[in-house]
Amino acid sequence: MTTQAPQPHAGTALVTGATSGLGAEFAHQLAAAGYDIVLVARDRSRLDSVATELHSRYGVTTEVLRADLTNVDDRALVEQRLQASDAPISYLVNNAGYGLPQEFETNSIDDEARMLEILATVPLRLSHAVLSGMLSRGSGTVLTVASIAGGAPLGLYSAAKSWPLSFSRWANAHYRHRGVTFSAVAPGFVRTEFHARLGIERADMAPRWMWLDAGFVVRSALRAAARGRAVSVPSVRYKLVWGLMKVAQPVIMVFVARASRASDDSTLGR
Repeated sequence: MTTQAPQPHAGTALVTGATSGLGAEFAHQLAAAGYDIVLVARDRSRLDSVATELHSRYGVTTEVLRADLTNVDDRALVEQRLQASDAPISYLVNNAGYGLPQEFETNSIDDEARMLEILATVPLRLSHAVLSGMLSRGSGTVLTVASIAGGAPLGLYSAAKSWPLSFSRWANAHYRHRGVTFSAVAPGFVRTEFHARLGIERADMAPRWMWLDAGFVVRSALRAAARGRAVSVPSVRYKLVWGLMKVAQPVIMVFVARASRASDDSTLGR
């Protein structure tokens, strides 16, 4: 393991879903920039492992909070840490989230509601918890991981991922002049554990050229937030896709409807 020379202290960052994928990458890149890191996730052993690695590699102070953010009591502990005046949080990364492998009508409503909660309600609550302190200090950043899927009508996951896009645009315009930046990053397919957890092979989702490296996505997101951008889409290829999606919304709806009818007909043996 290579140890990086310590950077000047930049503040304290709290990252949710911090033990793998984009969350772990955010933790590493923020630690490399000089932030002490508060790691939030459900798996205590993985939290401890990442915390030890960050401290050893970057010389930063690390804290761990084991929490299931859909559990009211666990989430309250995270909200309390966000509101604490001791080592106040100056950078919040709302990254925790997951998808469901089945169709909306197949999943239980409780599973769908939990996914909506982790993708929309949890970032809302954590952003609200940290905001007062940031405003009182006149500085801070709230960065939420959205998805390019948030720009298309493709199910509850897409609907939930559209929330941080809309909210960040409003909040950034409303609070930026008071020193607090809100930013949402909308990546496309990223090489993480996300799809494996759904039991889906990458090759079945998209061709190789559409997959982005997690390190690149995080660097792009942090750079965009530093520049005060409310929404960022990493990579030229996905910027083009994003623009086409806005123009092609009616076509997408027709495609989804036809694909759904074909699927239903197949299921019914028609």
